[in-house]
Amino acid sequence: MSGLMERATRAFPVWVLAASLGAVLWPPAFTWFSGPFISYGLGLIMLGMGLTLRVEDFTRVARYPGWVLTGLLLQYTVMPASGWVLGRLFQLPAPLAVGLVLVACCPGGTASNVISYLAKANVALSVTMTALSTMAAVVMTPSLTQALAGSRMNVDGWGLFLETLKVVVVPVVLGALLNRYAPGFTRKATVFSPLMAVLLIAMIVASILGAGLAKISEGGLRLVGAVLSLHLSGFALGYVSSRMLSRNESVARTVSIEVGMQNSGLGAHLARSNFAPGLGVDVPSALSALTHCVYGSLLAAVWQRRPPEEAPGCHGAPPSLRETQRSGKRSGVA
Repeated sequence: MSGLMERATRAFPVWVLAASLGAVLWPPAFTWFSGPFISYGLGLIMLGMGLTLRVEDFTRVARYPGWVLTGLLLQYTVMPASGWVLGRLFQLPAPLAVGLVLVACCPGGTASNVISYLAKANVALSVTMTALSTMAAVVMTPSLTQALAGSRMNVDGWGLFLETLKVVVVPVVLGALLNRYAPGFTRKATVFSPLMAVLLIAMIVASILGAGLAKISEGGLRLVGAVLSLHLSGFALGYVSSRMLSRNESVARTVSIEVGMQNSGLGAHLARSNFAPGLGVDVPSALSALTHCVYGSLLAAVWQRRPPEEAPGCHGAPPSLRETQRSGKRSGVA
């Protein structure tokens, strides 16, 4: 059963693409998944992430602080700055520009852990970076969004903070506590939680796409170009910068993936919770989820064929997804 679940989880780009295509062809099949369903879905994704977290995931920072801090710095500088610049460069309408900045200010998505494994990057570093960027998001996402996009629209930084706290920190901490005090339940739950996360994020993306087709059409090629460029800059600048700083191919691949892949589900939820419905602030997040899944899969396909040379501290090839689940590491998607 676990092997089947692992194979289905690895196919997450296929699930996202299939759901997105279905939403374009017949929106009502997915648009019903809205409102509280998205809130609960995102909470379950974050809970699944927390179930696989242990203290050791955070103590890795002490072992390789330079690698982790480099990744976090790039996560909250490269992407937010790119989102702000691209919104102006492509002359997006204010709601779409704010939505682009919002998703750019979100933490790394846990899909990055799967992509890091497939790309023969450093899975332990990926887990640590995703966990820490997610916890930092409770402050960084609302403050950066307000600072960068507040001039385009009224951005409720306090509302973003509270919503991020509710849908990120609370379920993650709850999951981590269950992992610590209910290991039997955790072992059973983590067999299913990664695939559940895959299906939930596919539903979230498809729902927002289906509901926002008119706004996407209105944004046209400018919106598509801005989102494509946002994630391209994240992957490229994340790789080049970390390669220069760490001189380690495995680390550079990991940071590239972490910076390039955002928690687009969180971005969509925050947009819908804090801005008037119908504005389209959530639309860039839906396109973002689809885009980074495709980019990440392509990168993984290329890097799979070129394993990085063994470097000090890399500890060989990453473990399988099943092994990461057993050891408490994360392999879900968001």
